[in-house]
Amino acid sequence: MSDKQRVIEAVQRMAESATLDEISEAIAILAAIRRGEAAADAGRIVSHDEVKRRSEAWTSK
Repeated sequence: MSDKQRVIEAVQRMAESATLDEISEAIAILAAIRRGEAAADAGRIVSHDEVKRRSEAWTSK
């Protein structure tokens, strides 16, 4: 499915009263998900254990 079609379907699922800000936010979320998927496909990921290790270092200071 194309990005355009994903956006169209997401907007169609929204309430008729959705504001432009709400629509814009939904599109931004879809874009962020696509960037994350592309990063994962390219191998640019961090394991759960590594995230836990890093976050422990941040919070222990």
